[in-house]
Amino acid sequence: MNITVYLGSTPGKNPVFLEAAEEVGRLIGRTGNTMIYGGADGGLMGRAANAVLDAGGTVIGVIPEFFTFRGHQDLSELHVVTNMSERKNRMIELGDAFLALPGGPGTIEEISEIISAVRIGIFQKPCVIYNRNGYYDDLKRQYDRMVEEGFMTAEERSRFLFADTIEEVGQALGIG
Repeated sequence: MNITVYLGSTPGKNPVFLEAAEEVGRLIGRTGNTMIYGGADGGLMGRAANAVLDAGGTVIGVIPEFFTFRGHQDLSELHVVTNMSERKNRMIELGDAFLALPGGPGTIEEISEIISAVRIGIFQKPCVIYNRNGYYDDLKRQYDRMVEEGFMTAEERSRFLFADTIEEVGQALGIG
């Protein structure tokens, strides 16, 4: 299965997020799945990619031309695209499941697009947010409030999951 992973291109301040990236990478690699991601060699992105590769897995990066100087050199495949929109679309096309780890505005944008597509039934693919160390607690509360306020149904909300542990991530993706 191709698992599209959205996560920070920087390491962040808390080392627990680097550990989360490594956990995810090991899980994907040891279960024989493929990680699709943004193609960078640094931050959480690079840490997850290295963990997949170290576990014997396959990693496909998708990176825009203007970012190739930050591209990971040891990937199974690296797709170079024109811009961020093309990158986002290619990562969606390649993905059979979607997983967000801690990251910045780009990570939120990318997983939000997936949540919207899953919510309205464009596709029925697993969509998981790894809420390691409570990073996405506020986002989870916001989605729950959308249900409370009538902007989303409880059934729609059930189509994407928040996972607090790597075991829950594996279960939600069907690989654990």
